[in-house]
Amino acid sequence: MRINQIRRGSVTPKQAPDMLNKGLIDRRGRCDRFGGFHMTHELFVAAYIMSVGLCIAGAGTHLYQALLKEPAMLRYDGTTYIRSLGHVAMSFVCGPYIMLQLGWRQESDGTLSVGSVLLSAMVAFGWSFITGLLFLGAYFAVHG
Repeated sequence: MRINQIRRGSVTPKQAPDMLNKGLIDRRGRCDRFGGFHMTHELFVAAYIMSVGLCIAGAGTHLYQALLKEPAMLRYDGTTYIRSLGHVAMSFVCGPYIMLQLGWRQESDGTLSVGSVLLSAMVAFGWSFITGLLFLGAYFAVHG
């Protein structure tokens, strides 16, 4: 698309703003590479990063519980310094999945608190975005 060019080669003062606005709207609103909108593409990339982080957190949580035969919790305690660093690393990687589980805990009367569920989901999905970004960044750095 060419901006500010018409067939006759001259632009009148009435035509110039319309031609410039049409050209800018087309250039700004369309993504040349994918043919869609920029914001939709960025939203799907963010959702993909979040889903990768949540999958890694869930797999890590179940692997931790299967190997060590103890429930995965957000903690930093340990008998030794190395063991406490392991708990911190496990809490960082598995944190989103653990946060989702904490949000689904029932109250004393057997009901779910909507505020607790929403808050834990918001924290967990934000956290899984960071975890997914870390692991996808490492994957693309290694595999190009």
